[in-house]
Amino acid sequence: MIVYGIKNCNTVKSALDWLKKNKVEFEFHDYKKSGITTSKLTEWSKQVGWESLLNKRGTTWRQLDEEVQKKITTEKAAIALMMEKTSVIKRPLIELKNKVVVLGFDESEYKTKLK
Repeated sequence: MIVYGIKNCNTVKSALDWLKKNKVEFEFHDYKKSGITTSKLTEWSKQVGWESLLNKRGTTWRQLDEEVQKKITTEKAAIALMMEKTSVIKRPLIELKNKVVVLGFDESEYKTKLK
């Protein structure tokens, strides 16, 4: 199982703490340090939709110029933005055997899907 995210994100910290507390083994992939590939983002987009991957609630999205935000209307545009600004990818994203299992952190969802 691979957890994708950013170390200093509070939501990611909560998820990692929950996984450790519940003795769930995982590998952590930090977007900031290790980056992410276009093919991986495309793969996830096909599974959960690019709209779900794009975190429009976060600071990174809100700091974008309104004109830039308005141009993000397709998977291609969203993936280009996510490649440029990895902080705009919703996190954490948990992948198991190349399948997105969970997106974000919801303790009840973790209890049912990850134990």
